[in-house]
Amino acid sequence: MWLKTISISAFARRVGLAPSALRFYDDCRVLRPAWVDGTTGYRFYSPAQEARAALLRSLREAGLPLAEVTVVLDGPEREGREVLERHLEKVRDQAQTARAAIAVALRSLSTADSTTEARIGGVELASAVRQVVPAAASDVELPALGCVLIEMEDGEVRLVATDRYRLSMRVLRPAALDGGPRRLLVHATDLIEFGQWAARVRQVTIQVGPDGARARSTSESRALVTTDDLFPAYREMLSALAPPEYRVVVDRLALHDAVNSRADAPRIALSFAGDELIVSLADHSNAVTLPAVCHEDLPQRIGFDPSVLASALEASVGPDVLLEISAVDQPVVVRSADQGSFTTLVMPVSLNTSS
Repeated sequence: MWLKTISISAFARRVGLAPSALRFYDDCRVLRPAWVDGTTGYRFYSPAQEARAALLRSLREAGLPLAEVTVVLDGPEREGREVLERHLEKVRDQAQTARAAIAVALRSLSTADSTTEARIGGVELASAVRQVVPAAASDVELPALGCVLIEMEDGEVRLVATDRYRLSMRVLRPAALDGGPRRLLVHATDLIEFGQWAARVRQVTIQVGPDGARARSTSESRALVTTDDLFPAYREMLSALAPPEYRVVVDRLALHDAVNSRADAPRIALSFAGDELIVSLADHSNAVTLPAVCHEDLPQRIGFDPSVLASALEASVGPDVLLEISAVDQPVVVRSADQGSFTTLVMPVSLNTSS
């Protein structure tokens, strides 16, 4: 027995676990010694146990609770995989939350006493406001959803709004962007009037500093009233989107008219195959067929709130619109074929008329 076993101290050094941890795992019946001296009570381990001990250490370092560790070590493989996948998803969510919080803190530290300026064409800025503002919530349970997020960083100015059923984002390339990253939350109702003003001037300079935010043209300056509410972590949501499985290009105005003419219905359905897109009510009635370019046939119909989808199509520009679908229960990306800097996400709805 002595030739085939290792003392607890030597085994601890081999597997990277403290002797006290090995005693604890013995008491918990997770990693039992190969042999215990009946006289001294000394524990001895087999070299064959090293792989189990190393996996145990790795799982614990990853934050897996001991009860779930035992499932991975000793349970059916299927259950072990499910435990690991659930924990991985939990860790990802925690990491995303931490990254978002730390990013906000870093931005506040790096810009607290500095000034950031972005110069943007007035008409372009007004267009972005017009496209994004409709996605802000009007009946506000969460105040941040009634606002538009303005981000200034990485050579871009982004305008983002969401009401949880739709998210719209317009990316602008300013003529100049000086200073550290900034995030502003401006009430959508205030931004509407601001956009109307911007449309009448050649260029707008947005300036953010210790004394607040202002926008100015060559002849006028006005304050931008901001709020400190917490906007949803939209970047994490966008990065979590599955790649699109189905794409369809269709005449934007024709689709808008077809959807808008059914605006009184609680839900409508889209289906497409080959060179056709069909818009109908949930019960298949009142159908209209539109010419389309379908890169893959959608095997199921997908439902929408017609008012939400019509608003997304109205905010787009150009003659054509691209719909990108990953699944019938996942957000659909609506892109302007002529303006890649504007993107809208629309949540589908169930086509079950009893729901």
